[in-house]
Amino acid sequence: MNITKEQIDDLNAVVKVAITKDDYQEKVDKILKDYRKQANVPGFRKGQVPLGLIKKQYGKAVLVDEVNKLIQDNLNKYLTEEKLDVLGNPLPKQKEDFDWDNETLDFEFELGLAPNFDVQLKTKKAIVQYKIVADKKMIDEQVERIQKQYGKLVTKAEVGKVAEVIGIFKNEAEEIENKSTLEIDKIKSKKAVNALLGKKVGEEVTLNTKGLFKEDYLLSGALGIDREKAEKLNIDVTFTIEEINERQAATLDQELFDKLFGKDNVTSENELRDKIKEDSEKQFEQQSDQKLLNDITERLIDNTKFELPAEFLKKWIQLSGENPLSDDEASEEYEKSEKGLRYQLIEGKIIKENDLQVQLEELKEFSKGFIKSQMAQYGHLNPSEEELENISMRVLGNQDEVKRLSEQLMSQKLLDLYKEKANLKVKEVSYDNFIKEAYS
Repeated sequence: MNITKEQIDDLNAVVKVAITKDDYQEKVDKILKDYRKQANVPGFRKGQVPLGLIKKQYGKAVLVDEVNKLIQDNLNKYLTEEKLDVLGNPLPKQKEDFDWDNETLDFEFELGLAPNFDVQLKTKKAIVQYKIVADKKMIDEQVERIQKQYGKLVTKAEVGKVAEVIGIFKNEAEEIENKSTLEIDKIKSKKAVNALLGKKVGEEVTLNTKGLFKEDYLLSGALGIDREKAEKLNIDVTFTIEEINERQAATLDQELFDKLFGKDNVTSENELRDKIKEDSEKQFEQQSDQKLLNDITERLIDNTKFELPAEFLKKWIQLSGENPLSDDEASEEYEKSEKGLRYQLIEGKIIKENDLQVQLEELKEFSKGFIKSQMAQYGHLNPSEEELENISMRVLGNQDEVKRLSEQLMSQKLLDLYKEKANLKVKEVSYDNFIKEAYS
């Protein structure tokens, strides 16, 4: 077998593969002899079918299969040995007059080659790195939320402005009948609030669903219907009151602090506020980091210029799927994927030039941190090292999880690198202002 490369230009090449009978005949003959031993052909005893008949029936198919295996194995080996950085996969060039009976079988494969380019992490124009701070308004709201959540329900004779009213929503035409809790301070419609105020257990009020709540998603839960239906709903429903309560705010005392954070970890309202600020800002880091990663990605794509073997890639997209695409469909798919492919190449170069690797021990520690944060969401704040180790080993036994966690860890390594080497400008903002600035 002989493999050679013809360079068309910097981004395109053709690999030529010449295969002779010496490369495949021995293997083909062995397979056909094995077929002969197993063949059941009327008029012949098993294993006694003439080899010529076996060759006539199966010879071409076996030849094609073995040649394809040879090409696949040796072409991949050649690309590796020659250190050719190809995009997509080699595409065979079709020959209309190809003859499988020739002494030498010649094949050609088109290659799309990855471009050479440089990546500059330190751009001239600084990229904003947001530091989201928990302001007094946010901390006050969180303290109020805690007091409400851990407060006591007190039964009331009639509906007041901060009441929690349990009742049944009904509308026969829409087949709605659902028992739920209505919090008066979450109702947006003044007409609805006025209709409810002063009402007693057993009384019924009519409410319109359009703009009923301050948050639209609350309607689907209240009526027991899916969100899609709730979004379009503009009907009257009856609400029959079964129970009226008001939530008495919890006292900010040591009993509450211990319940929230463990014994004596927080001992005053000031420490509570500091803890809320610290925890909130830690959670905000994930959002600001994701924003930073997105912004750096966009800047790198815009600033790193290189050509791609576009025509090759369109042809590869056209032929590589389950169903071949038309020229227009392939061009459209290429336009959609070009930006992602560019960043994939840029990211690969950054990883290689900075020797970023994911080691097994790093991955194990990363998975433990992920598991610990997941457990904390369900109230398990202090898992033992043995517990984390056992769960981590189970998680890392799943290849899909290994791939997912490895990608997350590499993203973290890239983010750390960008924070160290990119031209960043730190800007402190409240969460509300971050949302306005970052996603306006």
